[in-house]
Amino acid sequence: MTATTEHLEQAAEQLAPHAVERLKGLRSQGSHEGIFTSDLSVNEFVMVRQAGFEPLGLVVGSCVYHLGIQYGQWSTNMEMDVLSQAMYQARELAMSRMEQEAILLRADGVVGLRLEVKRMEWDKDILEFMAIGTAIAHRTGDPGFKGVGGKPFTSDLSGQDFWMLLKSGYRPMEMVMGSCVYHVAHQGALRSLGNIGNNVELVQFTQAMYDARELAMERMQHEAAAAQADGVTGVQLHEGSHNWQPHVIEFFAIGTAVKAMDKADAMVDALNPQLVMPVND
Repeated sequence: MTATTEHLEQAAEQLAPHAVERLKGLRSQGSHEGIFTSDLSVNEFVMVRQAGFEPLGLVVGSCVYHLGIQYGQWSTNMEMDVLSQAMYQARELAMSRMEQEAILLRADGVVGLRLEVKRMEWDKDILEFMAIGTAIAHRTGDPGFKGVGGKPFTSDLSGQDFWMLLKSGYRPMEMVMGSCVYHVAHQGALRSLGNIGNNVELVQFTQAMYDARELAMERMQHEAAAAQADGVTGVQLHEGSHNWQPHVIEFFAIGTAVKAMDKADAMVDALNPQLVMPVND
């Protein structure tokens, strides 16, 4: 049994029956039967094809997750470990299911990936995490564009950025991320009163925000190192409270881990950038 066949069987077992049926109607690698679906813009669609790839289908992963209880100490800066773990694991589950759909389509990767989080109306402790993107495959069937472990790469690159990345001699490996939910300590009443009317740094707040961001970014870097990537492009750092109690905030770092291909230096040197003048007011 080949590794590819193994991946296909595992993917079919882990996905909902309706998802498997939907994917059967989409185009798979090496086949022009069925239709393709995509959330690519027209410009992105053209640039993906210019890069030698074809869109196969929109792939989706979902996870509805109940968050556990954890309390922060009123006057202490501290990571909320239970919430940090929950926010990370739920996103991982959603991305894993999206990846399984891409495997069933025999895709080489996913571009335009986005992660969405929303709170369920019926319970404040329940969130839905959704990963969605467009599965693509190289027209020649070249296996050299696969991601870690021979699975489809994942990336939040737009069609234009994907084309430019390949032209510069790099390829995407996987979407990497890091999460940290942090409790920012409250100030005492006397100190708060002492700040009224004064220019003064709130050192305790500064340290908390700084530490939380660094933890999120460090965890993202560890994922990139595990993927044997050369670096991470398009890093975004998001902040959100997700309607938690006051002074609790999540810092979420995400980007696309990339790796140099053969002759990367020569490929980027051969690029000929062109000046573009905007005509909008």
